[in-house]
Amino acid sequence: MSLLKRLGNNDPLIDKPQSSTKILKTYQPQKRTGNDLESRLHNYVIEEIQKKNQNEENIDQKIYELAESFLDEQSVAVSFEEKRELVGAVKNELVGFGPITPLLHDPAVTEIMVNGPNDVYVEKKGKLIKTDVQFKDNGHITRIIEKIVTPLGRRIDESSPMVDARLPDGSRVNAIIPPLAINGPTITIRKFSETPFTIQDFIRFGTLTDEMAEFLKACVSSKLNILVSGNTGSGKTSMLNVLSSFIPSDERIVTIEDAAELQLSQPHLVTLESRPPNIEGEGEITIRDLVRNALRMRPDRIIVGEVRSSEALDMLQAMNTGHDGSLSTGHANSPRDLLSRLETMVLMAGFDLPVKAIREQIAGAVDLIIHQSRLKDGTRKVTHITEVLGLEGDIVVLQDLFLFKETGVGYDGHVLGRFSPTGIRPKFADLLESKGIKLSSALFQGEW
Repeated sequence: MSLLKRLGNNDPLIDKPQSSTKILKTYQPQKRTGNDLESRLHNYVIEEIQKKNQNEENIDQKIYELAESFLDEQSVAVSFEEKRELVGAVKNELVGFGPITPLLHDPAVTEIMVNGPNDVYVEKKGKLIKTDVQFKDNGHITRIIEKIVTPLGRRIDESSPMVDARLPDGSRVNAIIPPLAINGPTITIRKFSETPFTIQDFIRFGTLTDEMAEFLKACVSSKLNILVSGNTGSGKTSMLNVLSSFIPSDERIVTIEDAAELQLSQPHLVTLESRPPNIEGEGEITIRDLVRNALRMRPDRIIVGEVRSSEALDMLQAMNTGHDGSLSTGHANSPRDLLSRLETMVLMAGFDLPVKAIREQIAGAVDLIIHQSRLKDGTRKVTHITEVLGLEGDIVVLQDLFLFKETGVGYDGHVLGRFSPTGIRPKFADLLESKGIKLSSALFQGEW
């Protein structure tokens, strides 16, 4: 596929054709000469590629050669470093995502936040840092958003000013534009590692211990229904990826997400993605619709990227009707808070169910809750592994099996603490043994 055909009319510096003789439009001169030179070089490269109908092979070399030719024609003297920076910027506009492309390629960056043309922040090691990356104007940001969402069949405009999308590598993108975003177009990108994290990575990061990892692997293999809770940025999706890696390769997995992010390696995998309404407000396919459809697809496992609304009712019913081993995530501050949120989400389905009936559904469906937190120093820890025992009266009874206990803050600002089992053997331990999984009693020996 040629480069121009792939870019279509969504390239940041190209206008839609007005006639056969006027295809490109150059930006008005900027305050800084460098920006104007970059814009003119960009348009020149686009014109030459279009004339020769070139594709993306060796694009770096082609752009460099065209830049040499352009600078010679314009009699512009630039240093080697300036030329390299200029060519890099043009390449980022052509085949990347503009000024944020280097940040997307930086493995140390876990999140990118564009708050305006001159306010671009990143998260590194759990800390927010302002960068020197700049866009030309608000229109430039909007064109980059369109470049991200258009290939996915999504749109963003005044009638639909919010959008969830994903990058080719699976990174999650949220964008919102005026009139909702008062300060201008805003982009938030949650990056995911090109190579999915493994449980060994989590152990190395200090997210959990070997014993906790062994226990979670046994729970997933035994088809317990597990929910991962946590606050924003705590690593819930990464944990869901790791848990999913424990699913045997001979099982049929159906994943359901707003924007497909999970990176599973099993061969028998069906990935479903919700769809927003079209410009007429029709054609919307919700997570709830997909959960109900998944039940007809003969799944061994159903994985919902995040339960956030009325789909909670369908998810609980699936767990209660033989679809064991289901996995999902939800925003909450603690395992107990997650249960309260589930109650609220079930009520959002529009059924006037008594609270006790909802709690019976939750107690019968959910076996285990893994709660993950991002601590003050930016590190992520599994702070609770909690068993759901059942219903006593009107209360869902929870039992902590593993905890992370904070003990203070080190001289370098790092949070100090230790993981510890509570000393309680889970009620479902007999179920694990019946499936051939034997866990050492020492695994649960605690200090109290």
